Amino acid sequence: MNTTLTRNPAGLEWVPECVGAQAAATPEALAVAAGHRRLTYGRLEARAERLANRLRSLGVGHDVIVGLHFESSPAMVVGALGILKAGGAYLALDAAHPLERLAFLLNDAKPRLVVTADHLADRLPRGDWLPIPLDPEGRDGGPEPPERRRIPWSSEDLAYVIYTSGSTGQPKGVEITHGGLMNLVRWHRRTFAVTTRDRATQIAGVGFDAAVWELWPYLTAGASVHIPEESIRREPEALRAWLVSEEISITFLPTPMAERMMTLPWPADTALRMMLTGADTLHRYPPAGLPFAVVNNYGPTECTVVATSGLVRPSKGADTLPTIGRPIDHVQVHILDDDRRPVAPGTAGELYIGGAGVGRGYLRRPNLTADKFIKDPFSAEPSARLYRTGDLARRLPDGQIAFLGRIDEQIKIRGYRIEPAEIVTALNEHPAVQESVVVARGTSPSDRRLVAYIVPAPGQRPAPRALQDFLGTRLPDYMVPATFVALEALPLNASGKVDRASLPTMDEVPALRDDGLVAPRTPVEERVAAILAALLGLERVGVLDNFFMLGGHSMLATQLIARLREVFSVQLALRTIFETPTVAGLSAEIERLLLEKLQAMSEDEAVGMLR
Repeated sequence: MNTTLTRNPAGLEWVPECVGAQAAATPEALAVAAGHRRLTYGRLEARAERLANRLRSLGVGHDVIVGLHFESSPAMVVGALGILKAGGAYLALDAAHPLERLAFLLNDAKPRLVVTADHLADRLPRGDWLPIPLDPEGRDGGPEPPERRRIPWSSEDLAYVIYTSGSTGQPKGVEITHGGLMNLVRWHRRTFAVTTRDRATQIAGVGFDAAVWELWPYLTAGASVHIPEESIRREPEALRAWLVSEEISITFLPTPMAERMMTLPWPADTALRMMLTGADTLHRYPPAGLPFAVVNNYGPTECTVVATSGLVRPSKGADTLPTIGRPIDHVQVHILDDDRRPVAPGTAGELYIGGAGVGRGYLRRPNLTADKFIKDPFSAEPSARLYRTGDLARRLPDGQIAFLGRIDEQIKIRGYRIEPAEIVTALNEHPAVQESVVVARGTSPSDRRLVAYIVPAPGQRPAPRALQDFLGTRLPDYMVPATFVALEALPLNASGKVDRASLPTMDEVPALRDDGLVAPRTPVEERVAAILAALLGLERVGVLDNFFMLGGHSMLATQLIARLREVFSVQLALRTIFETPTVAGLSAEIERLLLEKLQAMSEDEAVGMLR
């Protein structure tokens, strides 16, 4: 493990100790809140210690992996902290993911125990692991530990394992140590001046490494963490209202959502002072006058969430994208050529990361670990390593790093890093699919979507809905392609590999549809169909076509609502797009709203509107 930082300047070394110290100092202070469910520091500490006591009695100790199977909730925080207090490492398992994917992660990581919410225990895949249910209200039972036990952690001990999409077609578990985690925590607390008065958010899914970042810098500092409802996370206006009403002072938002939030009007007296973003290329500068700072961050899962960070200042008319800032404390960034020699400033090269944030490697993947985590030739420490990111970057004259994209075929969409090979592996298992390739299409983060090009099996014509349902049982929803295109054969290059550059665009080949195109039948359907076609970049949209199957997503749904409001002068709820995502369904709702509006008018007003 290559870390140069092993102690906390305050004398407390590790996350569990820091949280325990906050609980001892301010037991009645709010630690975690999700609606009516609230945990004080004293209650969080007591529940986590009780869980740790039970886990220790079951054999949990250093480097023992324990599953953490939850939705975002206060109980999830109890579970994670309890596992750390027992000396173990938690395996992040998002309860919203399909059973088949969860089963793969569990069989691959092989934990003997899985801490889960009481109401989620029945949704845990069956296997050689023992569920440890936690009651969401804290009625977990079991005696209080007679005394707090101090675990002699070291910087090399495992803190958590989180899976990222695999280039081999399978997910791979990344091992992150206490040294890397505490380096992130200390840098974050120093850089963003976190105090006990801060109110932060936990918005990322449990299986996304940003969730790590959203918890521990704040809970070790005595701040409170607030979890919004799932519906609020998807709608920018609703999320803005929640951030303001909850008096949130620091939040992390995936890049596409952050870009949308920057365009909204904000009250000048909002408590929000920091909007952190990352996980995708930032294409927008914040407008002047925004009442909070915007900070762009970059870092692969393999390097403890954040490797570089930088304040994004307003820059009207800028012809370059915002940078990813500079390396964080005790992290080094090298930009190297194909022979792993430093390139000249301003020259593009592959980005390598060294220092305290570099993880131990991939769980039970020694060959892959040796390939991606290499010896650090720039360090005097014999054990120091560099992580090969596969990203292209260049160093600017002021020392900031400009991110230029991926070297390989990896895709980043709406904050998630995706290996297309994993989707292809699942898709090719469908009996109607002979072979396939998956790429990303779109010109900006908000309209970027996965497109699957498939060669149907002889005599087959797969229906998109059937393919999506099939993949939905095997992959998270963000990895299910929005659009499917059928080809007679995949284009190949001279090496016999799929030539992605030669794949037809959506303008050249129509996407597969479940039914034949049904033309609009009313003036409202005609206008709605035209709006959807323009928004999705399609030539035509039928009245039975599904907005989401054509490539729509929650960010585009908010734009659709705005456009429909502009054209028809009616306000549709965001849930309407999810409940009736066809031209026919949306048109019927618009006609109902128009009729209600007409009935509420006087005769003269109604005549004027009809004119």
